Amino acid sequence: MNLLKILQEEKTASLKGGIYHQTQIKLAYNTNRIEGSLLSEEQTRYIYETNTIFVENGETSANVDDILETVNHFACFDYMLDVAEQALSEEIIKKFHLLLKNNTSDAKKSWFRVGDYKTQPNVVGGMETTLPAQVSSEMKNLLDSYLQKNNVTLEDIVDFHFQFERIHPFQDGNGRVGRLIMFKECLAHNIIPFIIEDEYKFFYYRGLNEYPAVKGYLTDTCLSAQDDYKKMLKYFFPNP
Repeated sequence: MNLLKILQEEKTASLKGGIYHQTQIKLAYNTNRIEGSLLSEEQTRYIYETNTIFVENGETSANVDDILETVNHFACFDYMLDVAEQALSEEIIKKFHLLLKNNTSDAKKSWFRVGDYKTQPNVVGGMETTLPAQVSSEMKNLLDSYLQKNNVTLEDIVDFHFQFERIHPFQDGNGRVGRLIMFKECLAHNIIPFIIEDEYKFFYYRGLNEYPAVKGYLTDTCLSAQDDYKKMLKYFFPNP
């Protein structure tokens, strides 16, 4: 089964209710929720399906940036499908960031540099990351090393993700861009992709914090997420 081709065809046809539709919602909801979005999965679905937002009784009012970044993530996913078979590049990675942060409050900050590398030092999980002056060279080295691999495996993709997150090249949005990269690279190398669900974010963070000394935590979290995506595929394609 060529999953990339199926996703591309369903996108082009604007097919409702298929694997493309479901992936858009689940990926946007979970990846944004991990980063602090307060939107529910049902609200995310509503935005995708109706281009409107609802707030149920007792729910917190929706944050404008949460809504924008949800809509933007849908566009990021579509762009990712368009370039999935292209070699990963700084241009593609920066475009992910540009699409994700477009029109948000961060985009109005002159120092934020939407679609380009950070200007201010940042930390992730209490750990220092690559300093702004070194980001460009570190990203080039990371991509050069990765693109030299002849047969990319899931483990290679997970390792790239860790290295990317340790560099933390953007001021914000690194986790979402990094997880989109993993999805893209899985599709590009005929590997079943996966969605890290919000309920497992602490296992995901632990995996990043313990890597590379203990690679199993992050790898196993990704493999478990892959099993969940396989179940979703099985529903849509019982006899692939």
